[in-house]
Amino acid sequence: MYVACSTLCFARYPLDQALRIIGELDFSKVDVAIHEKGPHLRPSEIAQDVALATQRIRIGPSLSPSAFSVEIEAEGEEFIRQLRAVCRLARLSNVTTVTLPAAASGTSPEAEVQRLQRLAHMAQAEGVIFCVETRIGTLTESPNIAADLCDRVDGLGLTLDPSHFLAGPNQGQNYDIVFPYVRHVHLRDSGRSMDKFQVRVGQGEIEYGRIIAQLARHHYERLLTVEILDIPDAPFAVDHEVRKLKYLLESLV
Repeated sequence: MYVACSTLCFARYPLDQALRIIGELDFSKVDVAIHEKGPHLRPSEIAQDVALATQRIRIGPSLSPSAFSVEIEAEGEEFIRQLRAVCRLARLSNVTTVTLPAAASGTSPEAEVQRLQRLAHMAQAEGVIFCVETRIGTLTESPNIAADLCDRVDGLGLTLDPSHFLAGPNQGQNYDIVFPYVRHVHLRDSGRSMDKFQVRVGQGEIEYGRIIAQLARHHYERLLTVEILDIPDAPFAVDHEVRKLKYLLESLV
C-alpha cells in the first residue's frame, strides 16, 4: 500500500501551490480533486482542453497524480462529455482510479445500476478503474447497498471513506462487507457524530490498523489517501495533521 495526499488538504491555495506543499511534505503520490465548485481543476475546464489540464498536473519526477476524485455539476450528455474528458486525462496522466459520488439516497438502485454500468464501461474504455465513494447522503452510505452495486455493475469499485460510516446515519454498523470491492481509500480521523466528522488525528475513532488489516486480507495494494479537508476556521493546523496521519499510516503499512 502507498500513502497519498488529496489536494483537498490544501484547498485554500491555488493548484500549483497545493501540489508544491504536498511535495514538500514528502508525498510521492497525489489524489487530485476535480470539483466543479472546487478551488482547483474543474471538469468543465478539462472538457474544454484536456491537453492544458495535463500540463497543470504535470508535477515533476518526485510527485505523481495517482487518483482523481471528481464531482460534476452538469447533467445528461454534458455530464457524460465531462466524465469522458476526465477519464481521458487520467489515461494521459497514468492515473488508475477515478471516483465519483453515487446517486442520492432514495434513488432507485435499479436506475443507479444502469447509470453506473454506462459510466464504468466508459472508464474501462480509457483503461481507468471507476469507483463510487462511500458517502453520507448517497446510496453508498449503506454498506450493504454499496456492496450490492458492485456485485451488479461490472468493473465498479468502491472508494472507502470510513468517516462517512462512522459519523453518518449508519454509525456503528459493521462495514466489512465492502472490503472486497475497495479500490481506493480516503482517510481522516472522525468521531461518531457529524460535529466530529473531522477531528485531530488520535482524537477520533477511526481504526486505521484494522482497516489496513482488512484491506491486506483482500490483497489491496493501492493508495491510502490522506484527505483532511481544508475547511474555513479549522480548529487545527491542517498541514500538521496531514503530516501526523501520513507518518501514522506509513508506520502501519
